Amino acid sequence: MTADDIARRFAERGYIGGEELSVALELMLALEKPLLIEGPAGVGKTESAKVLADVLQTRLIRLQCYEGLDAASALYEWNYPKQLLRIRLTEAEHESVEERESEIFSEAFLLRRPLLEAILEERAPVLLIDEIDRADEAFEAFLLELLGEFQVTIPELGTIRARRRPAVILTSNRSRELSDALRRRCLYVWIDYPSVETEIAILHARLPKINARLAEQIAEFMRQLREQPLQKVPGVAESLDWAAALMRLHRDELDERSIAQTIGCIVKVQDDWERLRSQRPSAPAESEPDYGIGSVRAHRG
Repeated sequence: MTADDIARRFAERGYIGGEELSVALELMLALEKPLLIEGPAGVGKTESAKVLADVLQTRLIRLQCYEGLDAASALYEWNYPKQLLRIRLTEAEHESVEERESEIFSEAFLLRRPLLEAILEERAPVLLIDEIDRADEAFEAFLLELLGEFQVTIPELGTIRARRRPAVILTSNRSRELSDALRRRCLYVWIDYPSVETEIAILHARLPKINARLAEQIAEFMRQLREQPLQKVPGVAESLDWAAALMRLHRDELDERSIAQTIGCIVKVQDDWERLRSQRPSAPAESEPDYGIGSVRAHRG
């Protein structure tokens, strides 16, 4: 599948990505190497994996990373309550210790976590390791070996190798720096906030019934908003939520009242909220309309 094919199929599913992402996905599939996608929150990193799974018509397996995530939670665990119950139910049976151990440490008592699920899939899945920067360095080190060989050794069962090598996408919001060892094992692409033109295209692709004037105003407002020193800069996900909310309220253009009523769709931190509400921007130049909270001018068609 070429980069052009990927871009076209993504666009058919409402995902408007740049050429860099399409080429990176083509190389990831061709070279069978993991792809590390970094960028601000809400720009479509996770969504790219979901859309890729749909394009490839395969299963998406997602591992959501968090602080304290360990191999047991990501790979496999034994179902101890089920094992204990089985032991109690078979106490009267005349089995040797070895026979009982081989029974309770079998696949029937194994809890498959996302990484093991990806290895055992008959059809190569898309494995999304989401927000890898939230996991600690110990888990990252564990992941290196798995990404290199795609096999795992379970002491009671032996070594299990991947039946089909998954297409692996890792995402990071850069809350911490990842190790050089992990980066060396991955292809890389950065997804930034979209340009005004691209954001307009995204709004039309995901919300086909949106008013053209409203889409232009939202994209320009978001551009100006992202230039301000906010604690949580809104991404494309917030733009889509905001557009959907405005459409639900039957608003075809932005005005001060509409923004004040729906600002909670895009501003999620109190300090940012207060900062924007207290702003009283000066009158904008004729060539560049301004969409501040305190003073909103309709975008000229």
